[in-house]
Amino acid sequence: MTTERTHPMENVMNQSLVRTWAIRWLLAIAAIHVLAGGLLPWIASSALFDLYHAGVTSAFWPLEAPSQARGMQAWWLSLFGPTVLLMALWMIALIHLADRLRQARIWLWLAGGLLLWAPQDMLVSLRAGYWPHVWIDLLALAAMLPPLFWLWRHDRALGAHA
Repeated sequence: MTTERTHPMENVMNQSLVRTWAIRWLLAIAAIHVLAGGLLPWIASSALFDLYHAGVTSAFWPLEAPSQARGMQAWWLSLFGPTVLLMALWMIALIHLADRLRQARIWLWLAGGLLLWAPQDMLVSLRAGYWPHVWIDLLALAAMLPPLFWLWRHDRALGAHA
């Protein structure tokens, strides 16, 4: 029976490739948030959001909503767009800093920010009885936390051996 041993350099190269792809993944997610945040003020009142507005309306007014409800929802959604855009730009800046400086704690700050944001955001949605936001938040956590924690662990281990 033969056992193949990988060369230590091969493992380093594989980890470097994983690191590169994890960073690209996070940058892609942040770029999508920049795009979505920039578009929200322009499309929040369009027909694209009819189903969304209907769901939010039924969560707050199960019988009949006031005539101004849709306009108010579109306004809030439009207002939310630039906030999403700004937070995504900050995320891009932190990803670049963590990548260049290889400071493990920056990955942890990003993960910590998500872990502070998500439960509060989910609680607000649950209080309104609007589950789609909860599922979106869980999807965001599932997409971002694993690479952030992997990068934190990887860069921390490299820092300990530097």
